[in-house]
Amino acid sequence: MLDGRRKSIQPMAERLPDGNMQALQQFVNQSPWDPLPVRRRIAERLSEAIAPEVWVIDDVSFPKCGTASVGVARQYCGTLGKRANCQVAVSVHAATDTASCPLEWELFLPEEWADDEGRRRRAGVPDGIGHVSKLHLALGLVDRLAGQGLAVPVIVADAGYGRSVSFRLALEERGWSYVMAVDPKEIARPAAAEPFQPAYGGLGPPTLPRYREPARPLASFITPDTSFQQVAWRQGSKGRMTSRFAVVEVRPSGKEACRTAQEQAGGRSRWDGVLPLRTLLVEQPEDTDEPTGYWMTNLPAGTPIADLVRWAKMRWRIEHDYRELKHGLGLDHFEGRTWRGWHHHVTLVTAAQAFLTLRRLDPKAHTPA
Repeated sequence: MLDGRRKSIQPMAERLPDGNMQALQQFVNQSPWDPLPVRRRIAERLSEAIAPEVWVIDDVSFPKCGTASVGVARQYCGTLGKRANCQVAVSVHAATDTASCPLEWELFLPEEWADDEGRRRRAGVPDGIGHVSKLHLALGLVDRLAGQGLAVPVIVADAGYGRSVSFRLALEERGWSYVMAVDPKEIARPAAAEPFQPAYGGLGPPTLPRYREPARPLASFITPDTSFQQVAWRQGSKGRMTSRFAVVEVRPSGKEACRTAQEQAGGRSRWDGVLPLRTLLVEQPEDTDEPTGYWMTNLPAGTPIADLVRWAKMRWRIEHDYRELKHGLGLDHFEGRTWRGWHHHVTLVTAAQAFLTLRRLDPKAHTPA
């Protein structure tokens, strides 16, 4: 938290009157302390202090040179907006409109690392850690936090996660609510659509119930007759932030949605063909000719639209987190190469940001460990 542009080990040690670079290097990169109990305590303390309305799932990238840093590969780098040599981490943040803090992290291990024993050994990747998709990493992080006894609020994510029907269904199976950005090309059917049962032809298994009309993209559900209303969701630097929003009920109809509906019904032969209703939130500002944002939620359509909008838009808070974590606290300044060192580094940076968050919430209060 001290001044100084670089927050890697050497410049930090040099800024301290009694700085010991070797000791700091040992503490971050080689020391065997377990970061998970530290992050667990941070999550408990910050959840109590913030009382989050949402948990935001996201991923962040760290541009790197060379091939030795754990998890580094040529992949899409959000920081640079293109494919580049980088690390990628998945995170879960607690957030309200006034405060936020990361609760958990996991480093994404690209497929090329999975079976490269020499590379894994040099970077200290633990046995049992392999290539897992970012979606599964995110689900595992939320499972871990819920397993600690933390109450799971509404889960928010961008379209990188929300466009996965299987990810949304996995959240539903756990009984969690979400508001997630989705791709307007995702297909669905109208809420009033009903399947019919074709007559049995006498050969083979009975034909499954089906809908008469084909599924169509979400964007097609917004017509000139769609009723939009003005909604304000928070105070911005230039005044109250407002836009026009509409709520439409749809039946997501992709292959994943149909397959999961069959499984939940007890199998293909027992499915009645009815796809579940979901709520689609759409934003179309006054000065645009078409929508600019789509969010899918498993909350009922009767949920106050102001709440849906506020939760959907609350993802902005983590941009504040990343700005402070990267530019103020050195999240992307780690120069080590090991799995353990990376997790130690992000844990210490998270602790620093948690401390600052608690001080902002109550500047006069003593901040316990």
